[in-house]
Amino acid sequence: MAQLLKMENITKKFGEVTALNKISIELEAGEILSLCGENGSGKSTLMKVLCGIYPYGTYSGDIYFSNEKLTANHIKDTEDKGIAIIHQELALVKTMSVLENMFLGNEITQSVITDDNEMYLRCQTLLKQVQLDVDPHTIVGELGLGQQQLVEIAKALSKQVRLLILDEPTASLTEKETGILLNLIKDLKAHNIACIYISHKLNEVKAISDKICVIRDGEHIGTRRAEGMSEDDIITMMVGREITSLYPHEPHEIKGEVLRAENITAWHPVNTHIKRVDNASFSLHQGEILGIAGLVGSGRTELAQCLFGSYQGKSAGNIFMHGNPVKIKNCAQAIENKIVMVPEDRKKHGIIPIMGVGKNITLASLRQYCFSKQVINEPLEETIIHQSIAKLKVKTSSPELAIGRLSGGNQQKAILAKCLLLEPQVLILDEPTRGIDVGAKYEIYKLINQLAQEGMAIIVISSELPEVLGISDRVLVMHQGKIKADLINNNLTQEQVMEAALKE
Repeated sequence: MAQLLKMENITKKFGEVTALNKISIELEAGEILSLCGENGSGKSTLMKVLCGIYPYGTYSGDIYFSNEKLTANHIKDTEDKGIAIIHQELALVKTMSVLENMFLGNEITQSVITDDNEMYLRCQTLLKQVQLDVDPHTIVGELGLGQQQLVEIAKALSKQVRLLILDEPTASLTEKETGILLNLIKDLKAHNIACIYISHKLNEVKAISDKICVIRDGEHIGTRRAEGMSEDDIITMMVGREITSLYPHEPHEIKGEVLRAENITAWHPVNTHIKRVDNASFSLHQGEILGIAGLVGSGRTELAQCLFGSYQGKSAGNIFMHGNPVKIKNCAQAIENKIVMVPEDRKKHGIIPIMGVGKNITLASLRQYCFSKQVINEPLEETIIHQSIAKLKVKTSSPELAIGRLSGGNQQKAILAKCLLLEPQVLILDEPTRGIDVGAKYEIYKLINQLAQEGMAIIVISSELPEVLGISDRVLVMHQGKIKADLINNNLTQEQVMEAALKE
């Protein structure tokens, strides 16, 4: 294979802070390189240097692409060379069609007039290439996340891509969609298209990579052949220490019943003939970690939303706290009854991105820091903020820093800090580690165990079965809105959970 990319001694500073320190990587045509590291390690910064988002001259070091020195001043310069990046936050215009998105800024023209027929035919060919069976005139917002991801890749292929960079491409995809995407990357490799793959999902990294490069704190820790590395090897390089068990399990005593849900039913917000949750009943005990497993669409999140009063459609059923019936029609009533939830989509429902880290942490519990209903005791609030940041180990340069600028793991820890200030007896965690790195995951798992030791009752919903099995005392298995099994986690296997989900 011929060398396609060479980055030599790339150094990038932001003021006095060194984000990248003399990092060098090489990539051959048709090769798949996975870039691993904790959030904040410098992966995205390095890719922004490569793509011209940080222009030539704002960093030191040299980049060679196809044996030519790359001096890009704009992302368009690198796209013209055949380098395309697909960010975790997709850059599609949701109100426009697939075809319009595909050629936005790169329209095919005949004598200055757009050639609609040629673009339609070209779009059909590209969609077929990525195995996406939709009409080019379909509005992008009507597609699922997995389909939108494939549209982004097709758009990259329309620009004659030679190097495709994928940043956390499967963070919001189902297992089936992930399989399609990974097979497509392997197909691109067969057509001599190289790929840089950024992911926290180490099973995917192992399955797809030729080489694995690890970055930690802006330093190049090492690049090795994937076939000679285990997931434990990658973790050790990423965090700088050996994590003997990713799922720490501290002994915690399970006591009496805290919450009981009876006959919870939730109807689809639009089509009320469809039940998203169907007559679900279960109990939760003090000091217990209860996992809820099931395929996407099984009703896990909807069940949790019913308990927290945030479900948008019609719902019914009975909820008891310590044996007493409680009325929960909204989030405020849930919080009054000591039920708190960390939502699945933290950016949409968990934070106010432009507000400071500290203000986000105290936002839900402001009444506790008021002299009266109108006047906030700011010194007390500031003390609580500093205590919460220290307790949850939130990495931020200042409590005033906009929370949207933190890594995903630190945003999640700040949301947890906010929830804990409400002193819940029941804590619901919906996808608590989605899109965060292995080091932050480990800290969150340790926190969950610590809270259980202190007697908190915890519900954990996760699409990752190893996570559910790794931290739960008991597992509810859901399928098509029904609870299909209630299993004690005594060396429970993924096969047993899936069998319970799919049995009639």
